[in-house]
Amino acid sequence: MVKNPLINETLLQMKFARVVSLLAKTLRISHVHALDLFYTSEVYRCLSNLEYHLHNRSDAYIVDEIVLELQAKM
Repeated sequence: MVKNPLINETLLQMKFARVVSLLAKTLRISHVHALDLFYTSEVYRCLSNLEYHLHNRSDAYIVDEIVLELQAKM
């Protein structure tokens, strides 16, 4: 992860947790499955690279991007 002194690592991890929870709810899947989808997504890779500033987007926006990514793979 790119280090930025303005980004609190704990807050970023909390965002990840909220995104996974919303992803599970949106797709009606278990949190474990949502966690797997999240951590293996291209969106997660971009979210982890703070230079993309994806962490500034809403949780719902990030979930929508993951869903779009999954649909594109089908």
